[in-house]
Amino acid sequence: MLEPPREGDWGLTVEQRFIDLLDGGTFDSVRLPVRWSNHASADAAAVIDPDFFARVDSVVDRLLDKGVYVLLDMHHYRQLDGDVLDANERSVDPAVVEVRFLAMWRQIAARYKNRSDRLILEVYNEPHGKLTDRWNDLMARAVGVIRRDNPQRLIVVGPTSWNSAADLSKLVLPNDANLILTVHNYEPFDFTHQGATWVTPALPVGQSCCSADQLSRMTWGLDVAKAYGTKMGYPVFIGEFGAYSAADSAARARYSRAMRDLIEARGMSWHYWELASGFGVYDPSGAGAFRADLRDALYGR
Repeated sequence: MLEPPREGDWGLTVEQRFIDLLDGGTFDSVRLPVRWSNHASADAAAVIDPDFFARVDSVVDRLLDKGVYVLLDMHHYRQLDGDVLDANERSVDPAVVEVRFLAMWRQIAARYKNRSDRLILEVYNEPHGKLTDRWNDLMARAVGVIRRDNPQRLIVVGPTSWNSAADLSKLVLPNDANLILTVHNYEPFDFTHQGATWVTPALPVGQSCCSADQLSRMTWGLDVAKAYGTKMGYPVFIGEFGAYSAADSAARARYSRAMRDLIEARGMSWHYWELASGFGVYDPSGAGAFRADLRDALYGR
């Protein structure tokens, strides 16, 4: 909802009805993806628009008031990765792209330094592309910037290749006791992304789940992440997994339950991607309702 170039560009805005879904105790944490870069001045100072800051404040505070943990990240700074810009996304001078990243974190860290320790900060979602060779340095500098105002707050960091467990061996972590490692796991990709319009070439619809081969592909990244976390002494958080709505609903439920069980058997935490859009566990149309099969697979016994 806050990750498009402008809130509402991708169909949904933050409404109280979504925040009120936290009532009842089903959920104990929320990940809030935010595209800060398109709401900051184009120069090196990257001054974040005060109205946008106030908007994020209102969402963060309403979520925290529900008693949950809130994971606030920086999402989709396309130029940082070298990606094609989205519609309504502003371009900036390439010379200031990385400086702006750190400048925005300086402001975010200062803004939220007095919030509850249930607010967790995630340095960047799915670094890839141009960031591959720069990530360790830039990530460590961002952690340093955050630590100036938040010496003990939990910070989430992950590897390159879109937070792939395969790149954990390339990740150089700063010397910091209050980190959480994250990876994303969308295997088997030909199942989870079938029919997704942004995947090229398009993956054919009709794939089912979950065969022995598919379960093996789902498990591999989890085992790599678990081993790396144990070796480094950090907890591991599966920050994203999910299946796109073009897949058969029964197969999506089987996949979701299987992935949940595999993650939890390894003692790791997780967030499903996502609430109410193409992968959504909740149908926002009409009166709105959870997709019962998905909800039960993810949050039932």
